[in-house]
Amino acid sequence: MQVAQQIRDIITAKLAPAKLEINDDSAKHAGHSGADPRGESHFSVLIVADCFEGQNRVNRQRMVYSALDDLLKNRVHALALKTMSPSEWAQHSGL
Repeated sequence: MQVAQQIRDIITAKLAPAKLEINDDSAKHAGHSGADPRGESHFSVLIVADCFEGQNRVNRQRMVYSALDDLLKNRVHALALKTMSPSEWAQHSGL
């Protein structure tokens, strides 16, 4: 299974996001330290979830890191996170 799909499956199961976008940024880091020659080692992820309501940025990131613990230890080198509650997303996207 592709790493991006594993990220999607885990986040969906553990955080029940209303919106989830995963971008594989690995090609931008090819040849850099930490870049996995197999690819799929650097990701940007947007997660909009109810569980983030009332949580600060650090707690939100801890929730995601906890959910993705095994992947972060063994496969993913870099994860850029944007975490928002649905109300923050509505303001951000102009809904």
